[in-house]
Amino acid sequence: MKIIFMGTPEYAGRILEKIIATPDMEVVTVYTQPDKPVGRKKILTAPIVKTIALENGIRVYQPQRLREADVVKELKKIECDYIIVAAYGQILPKEVLCHAPCINLHASILPQYRGASPIQQTLLNGETKTGVTAMLMDEGLDTGAIIKIETIDVSSNEMSESLFERF
Repeated sequence: MKIIFMGTPEYAGRILEKIIATPDMEVVTVYTQPDKPVGRKKILTAPIVKTIALENGIRVYQPQRLREADVVKELKKIECDYIIVAAYGQILPKEVLCHAPCINLHASILPQYRGASPIQQTLLNGETKTGVTAMLMDEGLDTGAIIKIETIDVSSNEMSESLFERF
């Protein structure tokens, strides 16, 4: 099964590593956010997903905007069975959603906590349960048919780092 993977932070990096280790899956291309200046010295730093992809010989694209016509045109040339998305940081345009089934792995029990900070929102709201939702993507933000939800308990003294580690 050929996969285009889209993701940026460590959460996505862990998912990418698991997909790479799965025998019947081949990650043919990775899309991630552009390298960014980090720290006081503003050292240009690659997203962890890029690092993992390059270590595994996987082609990487880092478009500023996925919606640009030439970016979409290039993506549509890549043969794949699925596009898997985990905290990519950009909304996929309809042309990409139509290229192959797109599966989003979102770090909350949807429909709660759509968007970019579901783990933090879970903790701020004192939730006792959270999870990861696998869903078929549509044109909305974290909307579409839910495939599966895996849940975990959240302790009263949980911090975002420890909760993230358990995902």
